[in-house]
Amino acid sequence: MSAVSDDLAKDTGKSAGKIGISLLIAIGLGFVLTLFAPRILGPEASKVFLSFWGILMGLGSALSPLEQELSRQSAVAALDGGRTGRSALRAIAVGGLIVAVISALTLIPTVTDRLYGGDPLLAVLVLLGGISFACQFGTRGLFIGQNQVRQYSGMMVAEALVRVVIFGALVVASVAHLVPVAIAATAGSFAWLLFAKPATKLIDPHLDGESWRPITSRMLLLMLGAGLTASVITGYPAMVSLLAPVGDAAQLGTLFVALTVARIPLLMMSPVQALAVPTVVRLSSTDDGLHKLRRYLVLGALGTIVLAAVGALVGLLIGPWLVRFIYGKDYVAEGWWVAGLVWSSVLLAAMQLMTAVLVAQTKANKVLITWAVVAVSTALTLVLLPGDTILRAVVGLIVGPTLGLAVVTAFVVRKPAPVG
Repeated sequence: MSAVSDDLAKDTGKSAGKIGISLLIAIGLGFVLTLFAPRILGPEASKVFLSFWGILMGLGSALSPLEQELSRQSAVAALDGGRTGRSALRAIAVGGLIVAVISALTLIPTVTDRLYGGDPLLAVLVLLGGISFACQFGTRGLFIGQNQVRQYSGMMVAEALVRVVIFGALVVASVAHLVPVAIAATAGSFAWLLFAKPATKLIDPHLDGESWRPITSRMLLLMLGAGLTASVITGYPAMVSLLAPVGDAAQLGTLFVALTVARIPLLMMSPVQALAVPTVVRLSSTDDGLHKLRRYLVLGALGTIVLAAVGALVGLLIGPWLVRFIYGKDYVAEGWWVAGLVWSSVLLAAMQLMTAVLVAQTKANKVLITWAVVAVSTALTLVLLPGDTILRAVVGLIVGPTLGLAVVTAFVVRKPAPVG
């Protein structure tokens, strides 16, 4: 039994290493688009593009539970030496339908005006990209559930690479305008087509599984939580465009690119969360471990506030220069914007770790409450705070994560029942 455990640990470590390398490559390729597209498009067009990008990638983030669901189904099937059945196709269909409904709402003329500068083609691209993302995340889940790490890692890299290759071709052809760049961004969500053949070998549509009702209710709940998270991370530019008063497009474009810079640390949180869950489970298995965990979490919350304050000060002093250095002289940010954005990013990073603690303690309802507090308080700030759009956007990202950190800290430092 010990030898089997050692082999499993080694295989898990190798898989995690391969996926981690692929993730870093994909993130690096992703920066090519988000860093260079604004330089070419200019501040006003970048405001629209980053709203579009926020919706598209926000839908992708909301679909992350679909990958987890398919990986579970696929792993169970692998233990039985077989393939997953119709329940996998049902989960993909439910995820696709949910994002299709959300995407279709952006075709409403008033919403299109706010999000996409009145261009309905961008709404259509979001609709197509969102549906394709459901297939993409489902395919990724099938691969990782069967421990096909090479295929899974290849999909992550292919998604980002497709965007970069098409974007590069647009730049060379001197047609890197708003809609073509949006098409390049959307194309990444179709990378699953390159892996469709091996994926079909992991599904047997003749095998039955869970019925529509439990799959639908579970996916709705999980995607709601992921969607709330995405609304203040990847989708925040879209949230601002939709809820705040119409402001100066160039200023908002500059704010959104500054947010892109401030959000860089958050891109590395997914693998850290994955490592946090088993650590919390092990610590929570004994009373002494629980005591240590609570002490670490309290110290972590206090340290987060200190780090956020230091980060905000650095953002205040060098943030405008950094934005101008990365994106060009047309992007003129103000120090207090960047200070607020860095503050929120540090707090959101800590919150992602703390919600991983709640996941490890099987308190999914508290995770949902935490992100609901962040999303709702941020949205209310955008709608109700007096002042211009920039003020509302920055303060919204200070208020929401600060309240969220207080809520999640209260949840995790409460003495829980031992796990296991």
